[in-house]
Amino acid sequence: MYNAHITGWGKYLPAKIISNTELAQTAPIDAEWVKARTGIESRHFAEPKQASADMATRAARAALQVADLDPAQLDLVICATNSPDYLFPATACLVQDAIGATNAGAFDLAAGCSGFVYALTVADRFIRTGAYRHILVVGVETVAHMLDFTTPLCAYFGDGAGAVVVSANDQPGGMLSFLLKADGSGGDLLILPAGGSRNPTTHATLDQGLQYGRTDGKAIYRFGLRSMTHTARELLKSARLTMDDIDLFIPHQTNHTLIRAAAEKMRVPLEKTFINVAQHANLSSAAIPVSLCDAIEQGRIKPGSRVLMTVFGGGLTYAGMIWHWSQPVKRKPMSFVRRFWHALWDAQAAFKSRLFHLEHRFEALAPGEEETDDSRQRMGNE
Repeated sequence: MYNAHITGWGKYLPAKIISNTELAQTAPIDAEWVKARTGIESRHFAEPKQASADMATRAARAALQVADLDPAQLDLVICATNSPDYLFPATACLVQDAIGATNAGAFDLAAGCSGFVYALTVADRFIRTGAYRHILVVGVETVAHMLDFTTPLCAYFGDGAGAVVVSANDQPGGMLSFLLKADGSGGDLLILPAGGSRNPTTHATLDQGLQYGRTDGKAIYRFGLRSMTHTARELLKSARLTMDDIDLFIPHQTNHTLIRAAAEKMRVPLEKTFINVAQHANLSSAAIPVSLCDAIEQGRIKPGSRVLMTVFGGGLTYAGMIWHWSQPVKRKPMSFVRRFWHALWDAQAAFKSRLFHLEHRFEALAPGEEETDDSRQRMGNE
């Protein structure tokens, strides 16, 4: 049986960085209170014309370059997001087209902030069965387009994308245990009320502001603390490990107070706990993959590291996994030839995408087989 290994990783964060002080000039927040209560100091916000697929594509290309993998070798693209470009087509399909993954299937996965861990678990299962060899998993959010900037909620979230390439080989390592859970009875505690089939977008829903996300902060805090603690215990039990065997704990980056409380309940030393919420705020589905990239950049993940990840979010959902890192994190500088090939793949993907778009347009204009048969039948009847 093959094991699934993370062989490439990459992230993308929008260039626009908004501090608490800047946000307080237009939103009803107290900059110092936000920092003291949540640990958040700034966040990245997407530009008005920047969407999830744009950021996911940038992160995906970075991950493919680290893995040194031709996009055509990908078997599947999974995009974890709660802020897709459209209800359909799937954002994963837009990414698949943009990177030139011409042989890959693609689908979106929505599981609140837990989406990336859900998606990475799905990828692991596909690879372990031998069905696929290379899978791209992306977590991306463009929450800024879905926030009401007249409420304090806008201070707690940010935009960004993180991606990993998961590949098959028989080397030991990879996922040691996982847990995926949900409690749908709390679905209304974190919800985007309008825009779906329950409340389609109308003038009435827009007038009521139902197109913006809403949350019960206190209830979500309690759920998050309880679920992350339970998840960690179950993961350790399943993997037959103790907390002493864990080298790094990456919790969901919601707020500093919750992270510290969870670490204390799990008896994880703060020096083993990864925290980047100050710079990014809550990136939802992108929080875990961006944290992985940041931890690698900071030298906190090394070959042999056992990484515990826990997350919770809308649904309500919660999830986690223990990942035994087996791949080198320090790569030799890529040669000019390899950099050229990656640039060529990107250019080729863009060219093919435009070509395929034109092909679809021409096919729509040309008479199809059914149209030709109907025409012939009508001519015969005449």
